[in-house]
Amino acid sequence: MKPRELLELIEEGENLTCEFKRKFSTTEKIAREMIAFANTKGGYLVIGVDDDKEIIGVESEKAEAELIYDAANNFCEPPLNINIDYVEVKGKEVVVVEIFESDNKPHRIQDYLKELDVNQSVVHIRVNDKSVQASKEMIRILKARSSQMNLKKYSIGPNEKAVFEFLDNYERISVKELSDYINISERRASRTLVKLVRANMLFLHTKDNGEEYFTSAQ
Repeated sequence: MKPRELLELIEEGENLTCEFKRKFSTTEKIAREMIAFANTKGGYLVIGVDDDKEIIGVESEKAEAELIYDAANNFCEPPLNINIDYVEVKGKEVVVVEIFESDNKPHRIQDYLKELDVNQSVVHIRVNDKSVQASKEMIRILKARSSQMNLKKYSIGPNEKAVFEFLDNYERISVKELSDYINISERRASRTLVKLVRANMLFLHTKDNGEEYFTSAQ
């Protein structure tokens, strides 16, 4: 990345595909940020820039890079595909980490489990300019999309009809609202809504605080 390109990136501010870090924090926190990008649209992690766009620089770009590669390879499961650039701007060194959108979602914080466990694995996604922990519903959807497991044939039963009945009146629905509405467990409500997303009949939305709701795709 050229200095001019970096300055343009900084000027745009933090957003869905860009995050600033004044300095390297913990390896796990950096892993979490990179995982969120890989699980969403990809993006840039810029180290040496403050939240207010002030260019601070880093003390040792090579030391930062070693820690970043360690986070990507050993603290993320599966490991992440990244690229690191060192850019000098206004006499200060900035580390720019490009994280590519993954074809193997969802990535999670290394938990040394043989397979992803929806109930235990820690998965993050980007929502606007923040990284948030993904819900069980989002994890299932990411996994299904990565495996190209969209449902092409899906019968509409009483639970599904209740979802669209609710949406006719309220425009959005959550797992708890469906659970209360037709008196089923939240687990069953979750699976019903996830299947409707996989069948391209619902959209899943995530707020900045991690709260989620579903709307009709039609």
